[in-house]
Amino acid sequence: MVIKFNFMGKIIPAQLNSFIRSGLSAFSNTRFSKGCNNEPSKAMGKTYRAHILAETDLSRDHLTPEIQLYLITQNCRLWRARPEDSPFCEPFWAFYWPGGQALSRYLLDNKAAVKGKKVLDFGTGCGASGLAAKLSGAGHVTFNDIDPAAAEAVLLNGTENKIVIDNFSTLNLIGSCCQKFEVLLVGDMLYDTEFADEVLKWLRREHEKGAVVLIGDPGRFALESHPLKTSLKCLAKYELKPSTVLENNGHVQAFVWTFK
Repeated sequence: MVIKFNFMGKIIPAQLNSFIRSGLSAFSNTRFSKGCNNEPSKAMGKTYRAHILAETDLSRDHLTPEIQLYLITQNCRLWRARPEDSPFCEPFWAFYWPGGQALSRYLLDNKAAVKGKKVLDFGTGCGASGLAAKLSGAGHVTFNDIDPAAAEAVLLNGTENKIVIDNFSTLNLIGSCCQKFEVLLVGDMLYDTEFADEVLKWLRREHEKGAVVLIGDPGRFALESHPLKTSLKCLAKYELKPSTVLENNGHVQAFVWTFK
């Protein structure tokens, strides 16, 4: 029997339980993720890459089968491994969360949203939304995630899909000025009420400066209950695949939102 835990609205394997208990430091408003070095050496990058290749599967079992991604699936050792047996600090990048799936599907179906534009994929994780933007003709995409293992995952996913990665940033960009970007992609980052408040207020400020903000979310409480939800309009709704529904606490749909 596989013991799983509910986190970010997703049912996830026991391998991540210690990270859940630690309060999800991966995207807290600090520059460093707890226990992770986000400025690794080239040697460490090679180590991450080797572990990713060894511990993940290439998957198309999601809403964007055009894009192959290295993910932790039920076929992987880490799905059932103990946290202390994992070579990764906080492998949230190894799952293709439902909001990211919806956002990526939207970009592939609505290429004009990013064609020729400078794009930021905030909290990129596996990089799917940024890769979808590249496939849709974005002029330049910056992939952003404070986990250095995510950087290696994005590079591998880019190579697998024959997509050049323009730039990767491990900086915590929350609250910073992002005026050089015309489009901000935000998938599955509104998972906690306090953190969602911080992120949404920052995104609204960037919207008011002229950026187009595209948010992917499956209907988590942190967004649904936030006062700024009334400032958003829904651009698209997608039915999730059965495998994604089972792994995400019964969420059957995911949505793409933007500021009015």
